[in-house]
Amino acid sequence: MIEEEYYEDDEEELDESEFYAIRPNKTQIKKQIAEISAMAEELTELTPVQIAEFNLPERVEQALLDAGKMGRNSARKRLLKYITAQLRLLDIEMVAEKLARMKNKSAHAVREHHQAERWRDQLIIDAGNQQLTLFMSDYPDADSQHLRQLQRNAQKEIKEGKPPKSSRLLYKYLKDLIADQAVMHSEEDFDDADTELEDEDY
Repeated sequence: MIEEEYYEDDEEELDESEFYAIRPNKTQIKKQIAEISAMAEELTELTPVQIAEFNLPERVEQALLDAGKMGRNSARKRLLKYITAQLRLLDIEMVAEKLARMKNKSAHAVREHHQAERWRDQLIIDAGNQQLTLFMSDYPDADSQHLRQLQRNAQKEIKEGKPPKSSRLLYKYLKDLIADQAVMHSEEDFDDADTELEDEDY
């Protein structure tokens, strides 16, 4: 971790009064600083790999990594203030857009996880083919024979008290199908939006 003195050279950038001297609209400046400060807080909660994707200056990236390791103390507060000042010097819209995409991707992953879990549980407790039929109607590209075999194996495991190997395979297969269909729909939505823009040009 870089020592705290590393950031003190830029202490003048942390003085909000200097921002106010350059830009007279204090209310607007305060709002902007608060928004960027909140963004800095979110960035510190990302993994090192995710932070690297932003291609930020080395000192800013290192500051984010350092802040992520700190507890909720005064040193972290000062470091976040430094990060906020540095972010104001960058293309903050690009950072905000990439962060939004990253959060949206994470939200999609959580939703797909819950959908796969729900379908897996419904298929395992299904005594007949009702749930399998429902799933196939929503995901027609699924291999019904493979899905049925995973379903039967998972049901057998539970009945015999065996480790849930097939249950995990069933979950993975369902999650992959759900994720693939989500990507396909996103691409279709993008193509539709692109077509609409082309139509508007004419």
